Amino acid sequence: MGIKVILLDMDGTIWDSPVDWAEVRRAIGLPEDGVPIMDHLKRADAATRARGLATLEAFEHRGASEGVLMPGTRELMTFIRHRGLQAILVTNNSARSTQAVLAATGLRFDLVVTREDNPMKPSPEAFLTPLSQVGARPTEAVAIGDTHLDVAAAAAAELHHAFLVAPRAWVRRWVPEGAGYTVVEDLHEARRALSALL
Repeated sequence: MGIKVILLDMDGTIWDSPVDWAEVRRAIGLPEDGVPIMDHLKRADAATRARGLATLEAFEHRGASEGVLMPGTRELMTFIRHRGLQAILVTNNSARSTQAVLAATGLRFDLVVTREDNPMKPSPEAFLTPLSQVGARPTEAVAIGDTHLDVAAAAAAELHHAFLVAPRAWVRRWVPEGAGYTVVEDLHEARRALSALL
């Protein structure tokens, strides 16, 4: 059974945001522990959650308005279309910021999933739910992301494969032990590796 769906992350993968997520965590008062910011905020008291969410959304707005497409994004999207694959955007970012990026770039996806729509990565449901919506099995899907959250969600969902794009040193610390993935330097290399996989 062949690959039918490519699950793409946004920030750090197809969108080069100027936001330093370590700075965001410090601004909110969160440890650098590999746990998603929203997971921390969900467990916080109401006042802390409200302040933290306002801070997070301000940084996300900056990222959406000041970022640029990662090199190789349009070539990758063209490749996906020419091969007859479906492209699903799965991001832990907000719907508002995601739509701003899509409006600015003109990128089109078969499905767009944000944190308001679905359980977030690293939950396997971050990938399993959208795959079920397009009628695809996990073994028919490949994830492309830039953090441990993408790899963890892909491994838990038992996807066919995952590509990790130019992971930073802190990302590698939190990648689940035993999770299968391939590191690529950029989206041009991801496209070539995906071509070989197909």
